[in-house]
Order: sequence, then C-alpha cells, then structure tokens
Amino acid sequence: MPDLDAAFSALSDPTRRAILARLAGGEATVMELAEPFEMTQPAVSRHLKVLEAAGLIIRRVEGTKRPCRLAEDGIEAIDRWLAMMRDALARNYNRLDAVLADMKPEKGRKRR
Repeated sequence: MPDLDAAFSALSDPTRRAILARLAGGEATVMELAEPFEMTQPAVSRHLKVLEAAGLIIRRVEGTKRPCRLAEDGIEAIDRWLAMMRDALARNYNRLDAVLADMKPEKGRKRR
C-alpha cells in the first residue's frame, strides 16, 4: 500500500495537483506536462519525482521520452482513506440527527 503521508505531502503542492489533474486526462511526457507552467523542464521533473516516490504516478521509458500516467494503486489508496473519513462523518451526522430528534418537543407538550 502506498505511503499516505508521502501522498498527502505530494498533494500539498498546487503544481503537483495540477500535474495530476492533467494526467487524469491521459498519459503525457515531461515536456507536455511542463508546457502550461512557467518553470523549467528540470523543475517539473523534480515535481514528477516527488509524485512518483509518493506512488501517485508511474513513469516508463520509451526511447528518449519518459511518459507519465496516474498510478492506480496510489490514487485508490487515497480514495479508500477518504471513503473511510466520509463514512465516519456520515455516522457522526446520523448520531447528531438522532440527538436532535430526541430534543424535539412532542406536540401538545410545552417546553420549559
């Protein structure tokens, strides 16, 4: 299982989130990923190394190119963790709903 600390650390940077958003549309080379940013190709490569180390992308060698794509396992690990948090939040809201329902006064009965 990918390291969630490394994944969330990698996601803390807006450039890396933008790179992942671009890769959600399909595989891309380093040069293609560097196009929309006002930074050098080596700077983008450093971001890619962080994403790769976090298990969020996979890079392969194709001649002189290094196409990148999203790493299914890394993205799914984050999704599983977020699903666990959504479930916990839903349980908390359900408990709150029950408490609030118990607090409603019955019809015909006045609250003091």
